[in-house]
Parts: sequence; C-alpha cells; structure tokens
Amino acid sequence: MSDQTVTATEKRTVRFIIMRQDSPESEPYEEEFELEYRPNMTVNSSLMEIQRNPVNTKGEKVSPVCWEANCLEEVCGACSMVINGTPRQACSTLIDGLEQPIRIQPMNTFPVMRDMVVDRSRMFDALKRVKAWVPIDGTHDLGAGPRMPEVDRQWRYELSKCMTCGVCLQACPNVNDRSNFMGPFIVGQVDLFNSHPTGSMNKHERTDALLEEGGLQECGNSQNCVQACPKGIPLTTTIARMNREGTKHMFRKWLSR
Repeated sequence: MSDQTVTATEKRTVRFIIMRQDSPESEPYEEEFELEYRPNMTVNSSLMEIQRNPVNTKGEKVSPVCWEANCLEEVCGACSMVINGTPRQACSTLIDGLEQPIRIQPMNTFPVMRDMVVDRSRMFDALKRVKAWVPIDGTHDLGAGPRMPEVDRQWRYELSKCMTCGVCLQACPNVNDRSNFMGPFIVGQVDLFNSHPTGSMNKHERTDALLEEGGLQECGNSQNCVQACPKGIPLTTTIARMNREGTKHMFRKWLSR
C-alpha cells in the first residue's frame, strides 16, 4: 500500500446529522458531528464516541447525545431510532451499509423526551390492556407444563421474539395521532398467549380487547411492519390469523345471545 493510500484511509471520516431535542417541550434542531472512520462501526458505537467527546463540526462543545441502549446485541429493543429514514436498531446497524451523511432521528410516533429517548408507555399500556401474560395462581410447584405439538411450539417461538422495540409502530402508517391503533406488535402478543395451553383460558378476554377501539379493525394492511421488524416476526401472518379468530369469536358471541 502506498503512502498516499494510507493517508487517504487515515483521513476517511463519517458524517452524522443528528436530530436533537433538549426536553419534551422544546423544539427539535439538527446538529452535525464527524468521526474518524473505523472498520465495523455501528450507529450505537458512533453515538458512544460522540458522547465521550461531544464536539460538533463547528468545533463547539455541546451536551452529549442521549439515547437508550442496554444489551448491544439486538435483544432488548431499547436503541430503536430512525436511521436514514428507516426505523431500526442502532446496535446492529453497520456504518458501512449506510449512505452519508447519516441522519439520525427519534421515533416520532412516540413522545420525544430528549434526543433519541422516547416514551414507549403506549406499548406497555397495550400489553396490560390485552393481558399479555399467563396467569398463575400462587407460587407453589404446579409440576410440568402441558405438552404442545412441535409445530405450535415453533410458531409461538417466532412470536416470542418480540422485544417491544417500537419499530413496527414507527413503520405503520395507521399508528398516528388520528388513530388509536395499538400497533401490529400487540396482535402477535395476543396470538402468542392465546395459543399457550394455559394462557388460552383467558383467550376470550384478550380477543375481546383486540376487537375493541384501537384493535384489529384499525389495521390498514400496509405490511410495513413485517418488513421493518428487526426480529423477522411474521406479523402479517399473525394479523390474518387473529382476524380469522376474531371473526369466529364474534360469531360465537352472536349465536350465544
């Protein structure tokens, strides 16, 4: 490698345009940063470097960029943000695969608290609304759980990958300030717990909640969710499954009157 090539490599930089917001009430603004390129950089590692030395391209020392992160291996879902217009996980997004300048924004489907930190309470409220858990009475040993067919176990495993990251809500055009749609993820969670041998005891309650305001009827079938989901959860399939189950559930209720 010639000296000229080495020099060019050493001078390679990565430019970021980051949407900042100092508080929930303040106006958002853009700030630019530049880092020296290194192989295998991710958006998350780049934000960490900016946090250690928060100096923008004007040479001004500014407040460190705020964002959420935990596992750094696409398991916790905390580092969701919009990167070059696409909602995704910062920990698994490689700089090499992105066009520069790299634009980083918060998921504006949720209330922005500061910079990339958003309030995802609406997701956890939706989980409570549909009772997304298997109720167990007491803490005593109930013995081995009921067996289930392998094909059902495999389906439930796919649904269990949901990490409540919020990406599907950001990608869905039906999740907006004119709709109460709880989001695609909640349909998968209802399917997950309704298909559990013990959780199925409460399937009617969950299905009822899914058919109320903000439920299945708000889905416009844009299919953005299944394309955006970082865990590859078959959300459109589970939406179709629950639409079918919801129709049967309503028909049974009508017949029982």
